[in-house]
Amino acid sequence: MTTFLKGKVFSNSAWGVFSNLFQNILFSIFFIVIARKYDTADFANYILANTLYGFVVAFSSLGLGQWFIRTLLETDDKKLLIHQFFKIQILVGMFFYVINIVLSYSIYSNTIVRQLSLLIGINVIFDNIIYVIKFLNIAEAQQKKTFIILSVEALLKFLVACLLFVTYIPIIYLAILLILLRFITLNLFIRLGTKNTIKLRQLLGAKTNIQEVKKIVLRNWSFIVIGSISVVYWRIGNILISKTLTLNDVANYEISYKLFSMAEILPFIVSSSIFPLLISTLKKSKSNALVIYKRAFIAYAAYGLFVFTFILSFSELLIPMLFGEKYARIPMYCIEMFLTILLFPTALLQANLLVAMKLEKMDMWFNAISLVINIIICLIGLYYFKSMMVVNYAIFFSFFVFHLLQDVLLIRRKIIQPTHSLLFYCTSIAVVSIYYFLAQRFNTIYLFFLFWFFVATVFLIGYYNKYVKSAKSILSVEPVQFSEK
Repeated sequence: MTTFLKGKVFSNSAWGVFSNLFQNILFSIFFIVIARKYDTADFANYILANTLYGFVVAFSSLGLGQWFIRTLLETDDKKLLIHQFFKIQILVGMFFYVINIVLSYSIYSNTIVRQLSLLIGINVIFDNIIYVIKFLNIAEAQQKKTFIILSVEALLKFLVACLLFVTYIPIIYLAILLILLRFITLNLFIRLGTKNTIKLRQLLGAKTNIQEVKKIVLRNWSFIVIGSISVVYWRIGNILISKTLTLNDVANYEISYKLFSMAEILPFIVSSSIFPLLISTLKKSKSNALVIYKRAFIAYAAYGLFVFTFILSFSELLIPMLFGEKYARIPMYCIEMFLTILLFPTALLQANLLVAMKLEKMDMWFNAISLVINIIICLIGLYYFKSMMVVNYAIFFSFFVFHLLQDVLLIRRKIIQPTHSLLFYCTSIAVVSIYYFLAQRFNTIYLFFLFWFFVATVFLIGYYNKYVKSAKSILSVEPVQFSEK
């Protein structure tokens, strides 16, 4: 197990971290250029069309990725399962593209938003095909292929951003250009991601048994709900803001969420490697799986604290510098949104553990409860307070309930002890409170580096005393001498 953990998990995660770092630098440059080169109205319209597309694509994938991985690792007829999954995703992608068009004309009267939705919505079909290949690569521990192809796509988007420095491109033409780039990415996934064994023409012409699709979907409906809620949870905020606040608030929310989504990447990458490991380890030894979970939990919790303190220290400096002075108020909203990063990584890990234990229906209900709480707080709060702050705190409090429900289930299943959860919450509150107190009195840039240097030093001393020093004391014990009688 240790060899596997150090080998595939580390290798895939390392590839994911480096490639996603590269991708997000390029994607962020593209996003920043769009925000700077277009006026707030065009930028907000582009965001709304993308939000609607993201909302629809959450349902179109049916959330069957984790089901696919688990089933692929257990079934003997892998080829049949892959073929079924492809057919399902293509059929459902076409259906939800039509849904995207209907929603755009129902929700928004703005002609630009509708036209952009018609174009950007085509990605629903493309994404569903890519979705299959991504999870196939995860199941086969071949995430490297996915990372390389997505890096190529990021580079192409970066080149488009460079064009905007040379000439102005109307927002509609920009959307057409991005669709062409996405089509190139799709073909790369088909040719390289599947060892060129699948042709796009074959996929589009594949016949699908409707009854077969219904059977698979009904059997795994909980995965669909989980996958859909995870995206709707974030996108619903932008839609509510667009209907109750201003286009400036839409842009502010999207920029904050863009930064938050960048922070989510590392936990998602590591989880894509840990999730199959949890499944395979649980089959052999429950205790070994729990060791993996507990070690990962500490790392995930530390990551959440690290990212939040970074945003608290640097957001007021970096955001205006990157996006321009017209978005000078974003740091305040960004810090509010990043409260959720304190809970997100460990909640993601616990969700993976629940699904690996085949408790996805419980995870589904937790997601549904969290979404309902989020929407209720947003609706009531926005009615009385016309501020994006309401949406940010609604996300945080509903996510806290989600995490708490996971804790209760894991405690009842005797997976963790109550002290485990209590220690996590108390430590998080203490660290954030101390850091916030110090940030009011000292330079936040110096504070960030000194604070985490101190934490790293304490950790290394503790690690040395617990493992290295104890190992040396064991090796230095004198051998026992037995006297002859």
